[in-house]
Amino acid sequence: MSNWRWGFVVMLCCVILLRIEANVHRRAQQTERISGSAGDVLEDDPVGRLKVFVYELPSKYNKKILQKDPRCLTHMFAAEIYMHRFLLSSPVRTLNPEEADWFYTPVYTTCDLTPNGLPLPFKSPRMMRSAIQLISSNWPYWNRTEGADHFFITPHDFGACFHYQEEKAIERGILTLLQRATLVQTFGQRNHVCLKDGSITVPPYAPPQKMQSHLIPPNTPRSIFVYFRGLFYDVGNDPEGGYYARGARAAVWENFKNNPLFDISTEHPTTYYEDMQRAIFCLCPLGWAPWSPRLVEAVIFGCIPVIIADDIVLPFADAIPWEEIGVYVPEKDVPNLDTMLASISPEVILKKQRLLANPSMKQAMLFPQPAQPGDAFHQILNGLARKLPHGRSVVLKPGEKILNWTAGPVGDLKPW
Repeated sequence: MSNWRWGFVVMLCCVILLRIEANVHRRAQQTERISGSAGDVLEDDPVGRLKVFVYELPSKYNKKILQKDPRCLTHMFAAEIYMHRFLLSSPVRTLNPEEADWFYTPVYTTCDLTPNGLPLPFKSPRMMRSAIQLISSNWPYWNRTEGADHFFITPHDFGACFHYQEEKAIERGILTLLQRATLVQTFGQRNHVCLKDGSITVPPYAPPQKMQSHLIPPNTPRSIFVYFRGLFYDVGNDPEGGYYARGARAAVWENFKNNPLFDISTEHPTTYYEDMQRAIFCLCPLGWAPWSPRLVEAVIFGCIPVIIADDIVLPFADAIPWEEIGVYVPEKDVPNLDTMLASISPEVILKKQRLLANPSMKQAMLFPQPAQPGDAFHQILNGLARKLPHGRSVVLKPGEKILNWTAGPVGDLKPW
């Protein structure tokens, strides 16, 4: 970057920081109402609009897996566990399957962890197939629709493609037996084989109590312009450095590692959550998948999320006005990130911050225990309720079969 351009950017951003800080102190307690259809949808109450039947499976599909490794309760895929717990005591649950609108199969497919705490998805297809074989053998409801009135929580990096590397996930495709079901998944990317029509995209799990314990006074000045902590290169899985994050994270590091406006590092300090509350912009770049828990953390802590992930489908996109609260940066434009962010006016920044301060926005991104009105559990139910009533094509004709039980990689057909 030329000296004049560098100096201009630094000067401009310093002016912006000073103006924003003055305005934030003056208007610290104000929040912006989420207007229009987005706000109305966000505040919907699903109770009375749908009924869910929860299959009772042997504990080897859920509770025993969790007992083996309790770390599953805190990792970013834990929504599958907490959704199960929520539904067991939810007022939308019905014990009469004949009156159910939806059927839920509680399978913890992301709870097989490495010593480092990363999920191994390789057994997940066999586990899911085994569970579907079980419910189709013991209840009549799967067979009459082949899963079209069933929903599954599939929070892997690439959902029901069950692989953390995109190339292999695309090669595998969505598990054949889930082709008619509704998938509730963290992964969302337009025109991608791992996102089927009708899926409900949800936020990854971030521990609500842990974040709550790190809150600082809301009038604390936001003195950091851009903040990020995380990998820029995944040397272990991508030695050449060109595949991980499609090069976007590497571009952030190479262009801005010495920029005083960018507080970026691979180190993860104990003050991580506090630092996000002192930042104006928080980078949310893609990694192996387009999404990460940083998106949730940014919203909770009022830091404007800078979304760097082309064609991403964000959580509850019909309820949360992402374009109003965040900033989208195309992956190819990462080298211009400094000037793009510096050109956003203080007035626009303040409006985004006031929207982020709205409690209903934060609530929709969390899976709290116990559940609370408007939280992520309820947004999932709202998404399911909006898909009702089921069309006539849901119920198959006598003798009709659509799904191919023998399709997919040979390894997926082995018993689980």
